[in-house]
Amino acid sequence: MRADNTHHLLAAARQRADETRRRAVAALRRLDATGRPVSFDTVAREGRVSRSWLYSQADLRAEIQRLRSLHHSTSSTSAPIPARQRATDASLRRRLEAVNVEIRRLRQENQRLREELAVALGERRAADHTRPPGSTTIGPCS
Repeated sequence: MRADNTHHLLAAARQRADETRRRAVAALRRLDATGRPVSFDTVAREGRVSRSWLYSQADLRAEIQRLRSLHHSTSSTSAPIPARQRATDASLRRRLEAVNVEIRRLRQENQRLREELAVALGERRAADHTRPPGSTTIGPCS
């Protein structure tokens, strides 16, 4: 009777499965890091795995769908932004707060300048009314 060597077959199959998963994950990370479009087809080609295998892996399928939706939501005219370079909600809120502070400051400055201009124009009008009719202002001679 032959010896049972199935454990060797199981180990080889497990090793093949692990290697396939490593290639798929590495391909997914490369595509996302470079900003290239993420789809089942691109991940399968880049990782040298089958699309049907990708669809059967729930975690990889969810990540591909998540990244695909992120890439589709960016403008089609600009290059996709890799995940590590995308702004977080918190950083966007901080930027918005900073912009709002700057807008308030500029509005206050505009109001101050308008008031100064109104005073200057009022003084000029008052000076024009105090001059005798027909007199002209002559500047300094050189």
